[in-house]
Amino acid sequence: MYFRRFPGQLGSPEVSLEQLSERYAEHNRVERGAGFIFAGPERVELFRRYVGGPGRTVLDLGCRDGALTQAYAGGNEIVGVDADREALAEAGKLGIETRWADLDDALPFADGTFVASVPNAYRLKNRLRFVLGRKPEEDPTHLQMFSPNDIRALLDGFEDVQLHLIAGRLVPLHARLFANDIVFSGRKSR
Repeated sequence: MYFRRFPGQLGSPEVSLEQLSERYAEHNRVERGAGFIFAGPERVELFRRYVGGPGRTVLDLGCRDGALTQAYAGGNEIVGVDADREALAEAGKLGIETRWADLDDALPFADGTFVASVPNAYRLKNRLRFVLGRKPEEDPTHLQMFSPNDIRALLDGFEDVQLHLIAGRLVPLHARLFANDIVFSGRKSR
């Protein structure tokens, strides 16, 4: 059985995939609600652009209940992966093939093109929270913190890399400081 520690919790007990699922389910029930899509219009448009037309197989990592996937991937075969079993049950009702897994483990899927998004952990709001002695991120479903440079480093060796800083009124002034989300795409060299 795979165990992990949660970031920022040195000495914290290790957590199994089952415990992770319970934690995610609770957060998603209380904080997000069914069908919630953060920065929906912007993310849907970018994801739709990078996935391309219908007839593709789309791997949605961290798919939750499938709301975002359903919004951008119409006409495609969808495989959704998440640690939240309750959310996966809802995604299954949408016709999404689901897999319960920890995304830190190796996944049994072929290489290819992907599109993803993560919070911009180093946006000004989080920097100010840190200065005030608070945790930068309150969302327990995001176990890693990423800056745009972190994403670029992770995508080293991928082709056709695209990176967009989105979601925030002040993004046009300074995207790195004011964007709430990072959407990125790339293709694994074969």
